[in-house]
Amino acid sequence: MAGKSRKKFRIIMSSLLSLLLIVGVGANIALAYYSDVITSYFSKIDITTPEAQEARAHSEKITQLITDEGIVVLQNNDSMLPMTENKKVNVFGWSFTAPVYLGSGSGAADASTAVTPKAGLEAAGFEINEQLYNDYVATGIKRPVSGIEGYDWTIPEPVASEFYTEERMKQAAEFSDTAVIFIARAGGEGRDLPSVLDGPDTYDPNGSTMGPSGERFGNPDDLDPNKHYLELSTRELGMIDAVTKHFNKILLVVNSSNTFELDWVRDYSQIKSIVTVAGPGQTGFASLGKVLAGELNPSGKTVDLFAADVLDAPAMQNFGDYNYVIDNGNGSYSLAADKNNVPLTYVNYSEGIYIGYRYYETAAAVGAINYDEKVMFPFGHGLSYTTFNQEVVPGSLTWNDTDISAQVNVTNTGSVAGKEVVQLYYSAPYTGKIEKSSIELAAFAKTGLLEPGKSETVTLTFKVEDMASYDYKGAYSSTGSYVLEAGEYQLLLMKNSHDKIADVASQTLAEVVYNTDGRSSDQQTAVNQFDDLVTGMGSIESYLSREDGFANMDVLKTSDTYTVATEEGESQQVRGTIVDAAFVDYINSKRYDIPADKQENAPTTGADNGKKLSDYVGVDYNDESWNDLLDQMSVSDLVSLGTLGGYRTLEVTSVGKPATVDYDGPAGISALLSKDPMSGVAFPSETMLAQTWNIELAKAMGEAVGAEAVAYNVTGWYAPGVNIHRTAFSGRNFEYYSEDGLLSGKFAAEVTKGYQSHGGIAYMKHFALNDQENNRVKGVLTWSNEQAMREIYLRGFEYAVKEGDAHGAMSGFNSIGNTWAGASSALLKEVLRNEWGFKGIVNTDFFIQPSYPYMIADLAFRSGNDILLTGVAPFGVPTINEKSNDALWALRENAHNVLYTVANSNGIENRSSTDMPQWMVITIIVDIVVALGIIAGFYFVFRKRKPAAPAAA
Repeated sequence: MAGKSRKKFRIIMSSLLSLLLIVGVGANIALAYYSDVITSYFSKIDITTPEAQEARAHSEKITQLITDEGIVVLQNNDSMLPMTENKKVNVFGWSFTAPVYLGSGSGAADASTAVTPKAGLEAAGFEINEQLYNDYVATGIKRPVSGIEGYDWTIPEPVASEFYTEERMKQAAEFSDTAVIFIARAGGEGRDLPSVLDGPDTYDPNGSTMGPSGERFGNPDDLDPNKHYLELSTRELGMIDAVTKHFNKILLVVNSSNTFELDWVRDYSQIKSIVTVAGPGQTGFASLGKVLAGELNPSGKTVDLFAADVLDAPAMQNFGDYNYVIDNGNGSYSLAADKNNVPLTYVNYSEGIYIGYRYYETAAAVGAINYDEKVMFPFGHGLSYTTFNQEVVPGSLTWNDTDISAQVNVTNTGSVAGKEVVQLYYSAPYTGKIEKSSIELAAFAKTGLLEPGKSETVTLTFKVEDMASYDYKGAYSSTGSYVLEAGEYQLLLMKNSHDKIADVASQTLAEVVYNTDGRSSDQQTAVNQFDDLVTGMGSIESYLSREDGFANMDVLKTSDTYTVATEEGESQQVRGTIVDAAFVDYINSKRYDIPADKQENAPTTGADNGKKLSDYVGVDYNDESWNDLLDQMSVSDLVSLGTLGGYRTLEVTSVGKPATVDYDGPAGISALLSKDPMSGVAFPSETMLAQTWNIELAKAMGEAVGAEAVAYNVTGWYAPGVNIHRTAFSGRNFEYYSEDGLLSGKFAAEVTKGYQSHGGIAYMKHFALNDQENNRVKGVLTWSNEQAMREIYLRGFEYAVKEGDAHGAMSGFNSIGNTWAGASSALLKEVLRNEWGFKGIVNTDFFIQPSYPYMIADLAFRSGNDILLTGVAPFGVPTINEKSNDALWALRENAHNVLYTVANSNGIENRSSTDMPQWMVITIIVDIVVALGIIAGFYFVFRKRKPAAPAAA
């Protein structure tokens, strides 16, 4: 019996040990397979090295300089600001206790050590009503955490009737006769701000109620279909009424990178001054304190026009969630979807070029609107504590066939030192053949600090061809072209987009059609490249025109409301347009059909030419010797380099290419996917940076981030964000500069130059027309015309390439017309590379299959998208048809772009650590311990036991 028990024991134990061995081997195989994503998850930016500490200290100084000049004083009645005498203030508004420093998503940064508004004001000598402040804290209200995964649009604020009691207001009035009202709005990646507060945009990962009130949509009294997120909430309005009832000296601070609706201020004469603080980052609220105290003279200007009603902008008629709908023929409708069940969503840029100040200034000029009623603050507006006189230096104007230059003398005529922005605009003739804004920003400059009575002369220059408009309709050339129409062109020195300082000059110019030689900055003549994408099925039939005072405003309505059945069998109302099966087939073919091979032979691979990438530093891109290096790459090398591009470029040993590390985002280096995300210094939002109108600060920011990147061993930076503030409601406006392409482009170019001066690679994003977040990961079909695309939405990227020499770009999630941006050869090859001369790496936005099935890797590679941002590789990495000759030739061309860019970057130095990741060390130790345990287990189970000694007689 003992033998049988022993045998049974051995069977059981050996089975358990074998199972443990199998599990251990399997776990190690899985760990090896997912080693990249695990390493990325556990990676940290080391901010403790002396080099990192030095770089961060410098960055913090630059953030302070930016916010010193980026805060904008919108209104200052009765000279309430600066507050130099009575510095005891009551600050009303819960958001003062928890402000918005930046935004959520890849553009976020660590603001845990940022200067708070309270600390900023106190450092400037203000005494805050502590009792009032503590009462706000005691409410227990929390700012909803919104991110890529979900959103809660609650506007945190206590119930006015309960909080603003007579007793509390009496205490505040006794403390000080001055009140500050603090209002904040947040934005982030993945969802746009709601234009209707009706409650559907609530995210709840746990299935429980959300928001400080415990209601599904946060504060139930703010659930109002007649309200939107960028106007006063019901509770805020109650606060305003309570404060204005008790105080006559009130300052309003708006903490938002999205233009907030301020028409209500007209009803409250007690509100003397308004200050806007876009995402302030690390140190911005210190600047706010200094501005309010008069230690700092504000010099910021708006980068977006502030409309009295933000819903009044033409672009708002086609912004948000729009779906193509199938008419089932029986009175019912269903959502149209492609063959992979991706809903077909769209957005129409029916307003054409008329966004922001281009619409409001033009509409006022043609008598279509009353400007004073429709506009609160113009584009380029901002007040100072001093006064300036601007005048063109006599005889300084140069206007020849190619260039325009003027010198403007700026004198500080007030009593306080300050800086001033000089804005030069032009007005082009409108013939009806090509749409024109009545006024366009042409050039700008900012003075240094001018003491009272002192002057500075600034020079503003631009090219005559910059006044050309793009003729996509073929009025002057059948191919489409830039055209300088014949007529009178006026040059205007402006205080902002609306208020004129002086007429500088005017000339009657002859017609110039740039369809042969093209513009001087183009390497290939610009012609229509997007006809196949934005015309045909689904395209916009007509666009807004200024003709007859915008008589065709009805073209903006491009959708109706339909009731469709959901997958759960319920019904919902959607805004959209009816399409038929032919349209769905058309989109399927554009999205998924891979053309037959044209190449008869595959490229050479796996050659032994003895070349290394280090041999090619400084070698011209078009040098034929690159072929010797590329021939050495295997098929596996080509595929891996292209498909494993998430937050890095891959090491390729066959050509001696080191790995490089890439990180997000526009407000500074950010390790988004790490377990414990560490980030570089939190710079202000791009909106705040642009509000400085000081491109020297843009370059300084780029240089500072570049120095941090070197200290962190980072090469690629997914920035700057160069999309356009098409409306006030884009969730990522804080990641972008302005509604104006010129202003955006000048800042993007300088940030890029600054960053790349340290050898890094700046990936400008999101290329292109990715100007809203709703439906972006559904490949939203974005319809526009080529004039609006080139003059507004591509223009910032154009400057980043031509003036900033950007070495990287990130294609957008969205589609341009019928084609995913990442698979548009018109965008990525013809315009970006051939016209603008870009020589660099194009990466996709986050790539993961099958989550985004419309992002077809084969089409991306053939269209000029070099690598895929597979951030959780190997999960979600696509399979490439390695037997396709065309695919291999495309991958080879893409590899050339990657190798050339890395060879001319600091990545060639292989500064990244080669030490084994800590998790691997721990895994090896655990493996050894477990293996020894299993061996010991088998030993003890199967060892031969000595026979028992015979029992004594």
